[in-house]
Amino acid sequence: MSVLPRWRRWAVTATSVTVAALGLVALQPTSAQAAIACSVTYSKTWEGGGGFGASIAITNHGDALNGWNLTFTFPGNQRITNAWDGVPTQNGAAVSIANASYNGSKASGAQWSVGFNGSGSGANPDTFAINGTTCSGPGTGTQSLVVSPTSVSVTEGATATYSVRLQSQPSSNVTVTSTAGSGDSDLTLSGGGSLTFTPSNWNTPQNVTVAAAEDSDTTNGTRPFTVASTGLTSVTVNATESDNDGGGTQALVVAPTAVSVNEGGSATYGVRLQSQPTGNVTVTSTAGSGDSDLTVSGGASLTFTTSNWNTAQNVTVAAAEDSDETNGSRPFTVASTGLTSVTVTATESDNDGGTGPGRVDNPYSGADGYVNSDWSAKAAAEPGGSAVASVSTGVWMDRIAAIAGSSSAKGLRAHLDAAVAQDAANGSRPLTIQFVIYNLPNRDCSALASNGELLIAENGLNRYKTEYIDPIAAIMSDSKYRNLRIVAIVEIDSLPNLVTNLNLAKCQEAKDSGAYVEGVQYALSKLYAIPNVYNYVDAAHHGWLGWDTNFGPAAQLFSSTAAGATGGRATVHGFITNTANYSALREPHFTINTQVNGQSVRASKWLDWNWYVDELTFAQAFRTRLISEGFPSTIGMLIDTSRNGWGGTARPTAPSTSNVLDTFVDQSRVDRRLHAGNWCNQSGAGLGERPQAAPAAGIDAYVWIKPPGESDGSSKEIPNNEGKGFDRMCDPTYTGNDRNKNNMSGALPDAPISGQWFSAQFRQLLANAYPPLS
Repeated sequence: MSVLPRWRRWAVTATSVTVAALGLVALQPTSAQAAIACSVTYSKTWEGGGGFGASIAITNHGDALNGWNLTFTFPGNQRITNAWDGVPTQNGAAVSIANASYNGSKASGAQWSVGFNGSGSGANPDTFAINGTTCSGPGTGTQSLVVSPTSVSVTEGATATYSVRLQSQPSSNVTVTSTAGSGDSDLTLSGGGSLTFTPSNWNTPQNVTVAAAEDSDTTNGTRPFTVASTGLTSVTVNATESDNDGGGTQALVVAPTAVSVNEGGSATYGVRLQSQPTGNVTVTSTAGSGDSDLTVSGGASLTFTTSNWNTAQNVTVAAAEDSDETNGSRPFTVASTGLTSVTVTATESDNDGGTGPGRVDNPYSGADGYVNSDWSAKAAAEPGGSAVASVSTGVWMDRIAAIAGSSSAKGLRAHLDAAVAQDAANGSRPLTIQFVIYNLPNRDCSALASNGELLIAENGLNRYKTEYIDPIAAIMSDSKYRNLRIVAIVEIDSLPNLVTNLNLAKCQEAKDSGAYVEGVQYALSKLYAIPNVYNYVDAAHHGWLGWDTNFGPAAQLFSSTAAGATGGRATVHGFITNTANYSALREPHFTINTQVNGQSVRASKWLDWNWYVDELTFAQAFRTRLISEGFPSTIGMLIDTSRNGWGGTARPTAPSTSNVLDTFVDQSRVDRRLHAGNWCNQSGAGLGERPQAAPAAGIDAYVWIKPPGESDGSSKEIPNNEGKGFDRMCDPTYTGNDRNKNNMSGALPDAPISGQWFSAQFRQLLANAYPPLS
């Protein structure tokens, strides 16, 4: 099993000097709009003995870069002696740092850093340029309105939208208005006539709504709408009314045109008209040749009037119980006099040895959880461990060999067989079993403790498909497992790494090769084809994606990735956060809106301007953003609560009374890590909320995907044949790095490699459980 580094946002020391650096342009701009906004932070990381270390963080707030070159001048006699993540050149006091071979391409919103050690002394440089453009402060990047689409069709009596955002980050709030021009007066603005963009939300599209009033003419009128803001070039959106008074072409609108009907159950498809009719229209659905068990049980004849023509009416198809094991099908013809008919194909989902009961909205509701006897036996052998030994935990398929299993650990088929036996023993309640699909090539590209066995450069993607995903899918699709609810947790840390860690060579290779995206798409496609498998994609956690620069780009990447799978975004049943991490489920003593002595808690060192204080608020907000990016509103979130309880005597019982911001936050927070970026075998952690279904709005379940007691990584280098390296964040003597602001790692000593049993950790988790164990 592998466990994951959790802090991917570049951070600087408290003594840093921040320089607003905007006006960045690409080395070879492709258009006049290639200038983009950015910010730069120069920080000394150490100093003494005639030398010093420094880090420079850059954030791209505007258009993408294809190569970058940072220049500045030292005020004193400083000289760079060695550098990383950039190629330095120095001529006297003048310094140039160009991108390395692997980090020249930077997307909008990307954050990256360069670091170096030097000799000499002097003040920090305070003037920077990138690609020859002086970094002269906010607002110098090319600004414009980004409007999409620039033409909309509005059905009479309905609405349509277009979106507006800014091209670059502004230095202050910007108001954008939409104004109707001359044309069809039935077309008006019904929302978004005045929009405000801030330095935080400038890149998030906001919608403008155009409405078309009902009228009696048969003309498809038009009207322009001008989108404008002071000092910027306006954009025109042309709106066209789609008339419904006889002017439009009439047709049947049927969706979907293929339905799956559980044996003994029913399914529906919707029917409406494309245009308003002049009189009543009758629409019939008639069964054709095929499986006679499939019949129309409702809506065989529908009537549409001049009033209800645009409201879909349902036709219900039922599948009778039978004794065969065939997934039969039957066509149904939707027809109306004078109109082109539409065929809907219905397929029975057989429950007599066929594909089972199919998917439900929430696979955890009303179900028992699979108890992994391999983990349960280890837990029960620990003092007090019997209190949780019967809790359902995730099963990690973290290498090819895990599929077959070994003498000491069950393989995939053995776990599924054991689940069938548990299901048979629990009466009529269904059973949910959880598997972590975790073996992408270049896996966990920004970590060491959880690196995997496959490499992109060594045919890893093809091996991932043929030697890993294909065998897993073949076993899960065995009909004897058809009644199990199989949850697949898909590729921990993979896609989030493509958002934040492209300064690392293995992550950049994963992006450039497309291996992560293609691998995830392949896994989603193959597993979704199995009717009782539920895919939940990893969505990191609030301490990774909780900043604007990470939050939106991550949701967009997840959406575009899922859209490319066979079955599209429907292949994703939901997302999971906090997998194998320690972020508190709730911070009970403060919220993101809390202020201390006039300062927002966001400004504290602990939050570092994050928008979320805990996992629950993050997961709920991220779900909303994912839906806005095209995922269905039925998606649900999972939160791994296996080790985020933070109970025991160190847990605060009330808010701090201090009026010093950092003191208040540190004394109030229940997450007792030294830094929110610490992730390996954390000292003081406790078991969190026990698994439960539907515990909060938008949350399908709290789950224990990381089995408590299984190590995150070794405290020292331990040779192994699982491809797992030694990460200093698992070493309790490690004094940290720029990612965790040079705090100690907070890791427990004497830990084995990731996935192996760690008795000392398990006992501490029991002792610090919150809610406490009864």
